[in-house]
Amino acid sequence: MTVPSRTLGRPGLTVSAMGLGCMGMSFAYGPTDDDESMATIHRALDLGLNLLDTADVYGPHTNERLVGRAIADRRDEVVLATKFGIVRRGREPVPAVDGSPAYAKSSCDGSLDRLGVEVIDLYYLHRPDAATPIEDTVGAMVELKEAGKIRHLGLSEVSADTLRRAAAVHPITAIQSEWSLWSRDIEDEVVATARQLGVGIVPYSPLGRGFLTGAITSPDDFAPDDFRRTNPRFQGENFQKNLDVVGEVQRLASEKGCTPGQLGLAWVLAQGDDVVPIPGTKRRSYLEENLAAVDVELTDDDLAAIEAAAPRSSFAGARYPDMRWVGGDTPAKAG
Repeated sequence: MTVPSRTLGRPGLTVSAMGLGCMGMSFAYGPTDDDESMATIHRALDLGLNLLDTADVYGPHTNERLVGRAIADRRDEVVLATKFGIVRRGREPVPAVDGSPAYAKSSCDGSLDRLGVEVIDLYYLHRPDAATPIEDTVGAMVELKEAGKIRHLGLSEVSADTLRRAAAVHPITAIQSEWSLWSRDIEDEVVATARQLGVGIVPYSPLGRGFLTGAITSPDDFAPDDFRRTNPRFQGENFQKNLDVVGEVQRLASEKGCTPGQLGLAWVLAQGDDVVPIPGTKRRSYLEENLAAVDVELTDDDLAAIEAAAPRSSFAGARYPDMRWVGGDTPAKAG
């Protein structure tokens, strides 16, 4: 398998056409297995996938340490992305957000230490901070770049307006937002704005938190501590409605000779050469299945059939149990 490359942003960060989201190896999706997670990261690098994505809040901190151990002797093979800004304090259902310059700088130092690296290739603000002008946060990130601690600037879950303001301070290499067949908010304004500004797009949860794989058939499939048990899309009538739509995706995938997950990833990849999805997994078998999506070619007729079978309005439920998780900057829509 040969993984093609794509370039994010006008600053020109070249990465594999698909990345690996590492969050679930330590956080949110039930039991973890560090040995298998490490093996999954190594397998990704062996196959030519080089974009690894983590964040300081995953764990918190444990995921960065895991990724750091995994890449300790392979740093030159990795485009390393991490994020700052989400702050968990106690048991509050929705975390705080801190984009202050002082916090940006201290967070970067903490991430560098946990990852065991001298520089972060792509450093994201995880969520915009309503109390801190985006110009101030980006200004602090520019100082981190000038100090040689980061190479490229990114933003996650930002509105078109915030992206424009940020880019006026310094070129933004990439935005990271949820984007998949079942989550298409950013198509309203953000995608077009990113392209006008020359900003790459890194979709997280491109498999709809696993739903688009067709492997989830009941809420009982989740471990007791799995985040998805609290997610509106995986509950009650929403679950069954969404399951019916996934059935249509499965039908089309069967006709195409691929898995439904591969079809969903191929759809994201087909949205443009500036798009690099980062499906998350903590198992080598799923990693290899996901990567095979780069070889699934979708014709215009295929894309039209997918749109007809799973239109934007077809999926039910909000993206999070409390949409404050995406901050005040992103429209709190269901899709």
